[in-house]
Amino acid sequence: MYKFITSVYKETLLICRDLGGLIILFVMPLALVITVTFLQDGAFRNITEQKTAILLVDNDHGEVAEHIRMGIEGSLFFSVSTGVNIKDLDEEKAKQMVRQGDFLMAIVLPEHLSEDLQDEVQQKVNRILSAFMEEEIPQEQLKDFETKEIRLYFDPTLPLSFKETIKTHIDKMMYQVENLFIYIAFEKELGEDKQLPFPTGKKLITFTEINPTPTKKIPNSVQHNVPAWALFAIFFITIPLSANIVRERTQGTNIRLITSPLPYGRLLMAKILVFSAIGLLQFILMVLMGLYIFPMLGLPALDISGRILSLFVVAIASSMAAIGLGVLLGTLCQTQEQSAPLGATLTVILAAIGGVWIPVFAMPSFMQAISRLSPMNWGLQAFYEILLREGTLASVLLKVALLCLFFILCMVISIVYDKAKRNL
Repeated sequence: MYKFITSVYKETLLICRDLGGLIILFVMPLALVITVTFLQDGAFRNITEQKTAILLVDNDHGEVAEHIRMGIEGSLFFSVSTGVNIKDLDEEKAKQMVRQGDFLMAIVLPEHLSEDLQDEVQQKVNRILSAFMEEEIPQEQLKDFETKEIRLYFDPTLPLSFKETIKTHIDKMMYQVENLFIYIAFEKELGEDKQLPFPTGKKLITFTEINPTPTKKIPNSVQHNVPAWALFAIFFITIPLSANIVRERTQGTNIRLITSPLPYGRLLMAKILVFSAIGLLQFILMVLMGLYIFPMLGLPALDISGRILSLFVVAIASSMAAIGLGVLLGTLCQTQEQSAPLGATLTVILAAIGGVWIPVFAMPSFMQAISRLSPMNWGLQAFYEILLREGTLASVLLKVALLCLFFILCMVISIVYDKAKRNL
């Protein structure tokens, strides 16, 4: 037992003397989770708290332009700047301001848009009524209308999804205003003395967002980012762990350890114990930051009430998977120059395909299939199951088992390879 405690002490000294490793393990993840959570927090807040400013160049000055302006502002996504706010605003100036990055987009309405739309609607209504009354409209009274073009200038940095959302929103508003004109035109032709308002009463269909989990609390950026970056931090164990194994081998320490009375399995157990404690400490620091530091910074607080045991089980299983990967890298690599970059690269790749950086649902279908092979994805989905879907320990046992199997597989490969190499 004394020899095992001494081996644990040796591993602790190695990691404590590695300042760079300590920074990677503790400082960098904390900085990452703060930065990313601040950046993403706006996406989880009410969109009315931060509107996107856009330009509206109104060459129409009619009902359509007013309806579009009110519709954009009423969507609560945007604040509209027009010629009233900006002097000498025209299409060329709006284009230049978007190109310079002053505005994310500009909408340019053509001249006579309202007038031509009203005339076109009136002509369609007249043709419908004439068909009912079995009358024929003279051909010379029919007019061909040119297609009106609403020009949209987008900042090149905007994603395609944002552009398509804007186009759909404007198309919807045009459909609504066209319906308004049709209603008014029919009302006029039918000879109503009293102008009826456009029917904007109770809608037949409405949308209600319902959280399928029993909780009434709305998921926020902290609940998403703390488990994701805690997992990312845990897997950075691979860098100092693999470096320590390679250092022991290159310095000859490994030979003395193997020839000592302490079995090789206990030497590995000492590493597993020390780095498991480090992984658990990383997770605890992340949770404490979510509980106490984030509220002080104006961010939502992390809610882990009633889920501490389940979270710790997933954290331990994730630490074991990271340790297995670190031992495997340390066994396969010949120098620290190989193990450190490889460990960092593998961690980044596993995080990228595992959903830590980009949600899995936003990936192409073949990448979604690959993401299921990432141990980070197993750990992340287990954390999300507990924090966001009100899952229990039983509901994440499969993912915990996969993490443990990954650890066992890495350790078996490492031991077999190490023995084969020593027998050469």
